[in-house]
Amino acid sequence: MNDSNAAFTLAPAADSPRPLALTPGQDLRGYLSALLGRAVLFFITFSSVLAVLLILVFVVIRSVGFLSGSSIVEFLASQNWRPTAEPPVFGALAIIVGSLYVSFAALVFAVPLGILAAVFLSDIVSWKVRNVVKPIVEILAAIPSVAYGFFAVLVLAPWLQKQFGFSTGTNALNASLILAIMALPTIISVAEDSISALGRELREASYSCGATRLETIVRVVIPAAHSGIIAAVVLGMMRAIGETMVVWMASGNAPQIPHPWWDLAQSVRTLTATIAGEMGEAPETSLHRGALFAMGVLLLLMTLGMNLVSEYFLARAKKAGGRT
Repeated sequence: MNDSNAAFTLAPAADSPRPLALTPGQDLRGYLSALLGRAVLFFITFSSVLAVLLILVFVVIRSVGFLSGSSIVEFLASQNWRPTAEPPVFGALAIIVGSLYVSFAALVFAVPLGILAAVFLSDIVSWKVRNVVKPIVEILAAIPSVAYGFFAVLVLAPWLQKQFGFSTGTNALNASLILAIMALPTIISVAEDSISALGRELREASYSCGATRLETIVRVVIPAAHSGIIAAVVLGMMRAIGETMVVWMASGNAPQIPHPWWDLAQSVRTLTATIAGEMGEAPETSLHRGALFAMGVLLLLMTLGMNLVSEYFLARAKKAGGRT
């Protein structure tokens, strides 16, 4: 009887080669393997976090000399950026506004198209078509930004200048259109995942009440997925505000605040383009280089804030999806 019981407990399960009961040695090996796996994953995660923190510390340390010797109020509130003047003037307000200006303008173009495309993929086309179209849309994110920049300068800029009579084709509108294209894959992918996570029950409940497909999408699906859609928009803005090559090549690089504000035909300059364009010309220990590192700190803080906002809304979207 004891032999039969031992054979039964040590026999493998019907659908797995793993036995129902482990010997002490097997149990110890399994525990050590799980512990080693957790340690490796923790090391990889910790290394990524540590790398980001070290980058932040490095940028902050390199900007301390400028921030301690110059007025932060002048840096943030002045529009005059003249690093080669005597004495040099480092007013970054126009450059900060330029970054936000082209990013928000890009969202004006990208958000409606992105939400419509996400709804189209989640609620209109078949599952087979969705599995083909969505990867193609996401491929847009893999195109190098310099390729977008060449397209903006060689194709879009002459076309804008010819069709609309602009004095120059490298302006805020050019940069905003290209940034909108670059932000679309992020917005479409995250928004579509959030909308699809709602499940069929919510849609079927709306249909059972007599709502049409359009009414269900507009009044039920999109409001229910608003947290995920907001997170998609914030992530898309992060993609736009952190872009360097496109705005460097297509925005015109004029440190000015557009006036009137709605005139996208004017040239602007962004934080990333200024850092990329002037870092190689700034002497190692100069205030100019310190000002560029201060711009880097400001850019990191802006992206960190937007990342926290997106994480908050993504957590709300996951929670809402779990309830449904």
